[in-house]
Amino acid sequence: MPRLKNEVAIHLEKARDSALLAVETYNRPRTSFRSGGYIVMMCIAWTALFHAIFFKRNRMPFYRKKSNRRHFEMLEGDKKAWELSYCLAEFWGTEHPPMRMNLEFFVKLRNKIEHRSMPGLDIDIFGECQALLFNFEDLITTEFGSRYALNESLSLALQFSCHRNENQQLAIRKLHKGLAKDIKTYINAFRTSLSVEQLQDMQFSYKVFLFPKPANHERGADLAVEFIKYNVNDPDEMVRINHAVALIKPTTTTIASIAGRLTSGAEGVPVRIVTDPNATAVRAVDYDNTHPYRQMDLLKIIKELLPQGTPVNAYDLTAVRYVFNILERDDYYHKSKFGSAQYSSSYAQWIAQSYATQDARIRVIDNREFLRAIANQNHALRQISSESKYCKVVLGDDWIFPECLTKMVELAEAHPSVGIVGAYRMYGAALECDGLPYASTVMSGLDTCG
Repeated sequence: MPRLKNEVAIHLEKARDSALLAVETYNRPRTSFRSGGYIVMMCIAWTALFHAIFFKRNRMPFYRKKSNRRHFEMLEGDKKAWELSYCLAEFWGTEHPPMRMNLEFFVKLRNKIEHRSMPGLDIDIFGECQALLFNFEDLITTEFGSRYALNESLSLALQFSCHRNENQQLAIRKLHKGLAKDIKTYINAFRTSLSVEQLQDMQFSYKVFLFPKPANHERGADLAVEFIKYNVNDPDEMVRINHAVALIKPTTTTIASIAGRLTSGAEGVPVRIVTDPNATAVRAVDYDNTHPYRQMDLLKIIKELLPQGTPVNAYDLTAVRYVFNILERDDYYHKSKFGSAQYSSSYAQWIAQSYATQDARIRVIDNREFLRAIANQNHALRQISSESKYCKVVLGDDWIFPECLTKMVELAEAHPSVGIVGAYRMYGAALECDGLPYASTVMSGLDTCG
């Protein structure tokens, strides 16, 4: 293996040592600042790793003077190095994969905890913390080879108990009550800003089940925990793992049917899970299906429902949520214990319909059954008011120029005998519907179809 350049080797060693120190801090018993210390040290480790990668690629990870790009900015006698957030932009550019989103999550969280007390957030962000370490391991081995992996230096942390003392939890929450609110608000807001795919990606948050593993042979007695790497694209493998997870689910769940929908609220009926094939078949609420949208997805759907150009942003959705107490509407809103908020399709429809009531010219039509493209267009045309004079069809994935309607209406008003007003169409950079002479504005139907 070729010898690493001096700068690369120095930063690579710093990266590995910082990561190991971060894990040691997190796994140390009785450490109250475990997540805070871990985050700070891992940010140092990641910064050093990116610097090593840039040096390896013959890039100098230092800020250059704006007045003279040939010279570097200096800070206390040293070249001013790129911070972690700048490294992310230089490494990924305009791409935002889950690994980058995980790092951006911790960069902003580190900035918060460096200047205030750290509330007890170990359980809340464990998945993101674990993914931060695994992502580090993946990148360092990808860039520099398996000899620089950390797995030979790490071991699983021993768990003293399955549960923390309830009084300890209450004391920690009371101590950090005011501080935790601000940081937890940031955590929830960041998670909400992600798409469902990003949030569920293991490179953003690593989720794991620990199964008690009894030994069934002599050698197995040495293995207390077993990690299983699974492939979400393999249906058979996911069925097998989901079956294993189902075996450790609680023996009871809450099922109910209210006004045609299922619920897991207090009004539900407790049901015991049994193996009797003759038992009544019921199912629990799958909130990923009934409430499929995170806030960023919800905002996109609402913009598609509202008239083009309608100003709406995340702050508007937050205001609606609190003014109309949406948090109490199970049919609109759901939030799991450790996940971010999820919203239903009916909530998006309700917002669009509420907006429509402010302008009598706007109506939101919700089809009760699925219609194919042509049938859906015919159905939409039948909804036109009898008082309407003109109709312009704009499909969901199209847009029109700002002056389009004005020019088309002006031509129709100037020539009352005209039955159809058309226009040129852009498909990417190509011009379409250009069969008629450019200078012509009005043609007879016979000439057009002849």
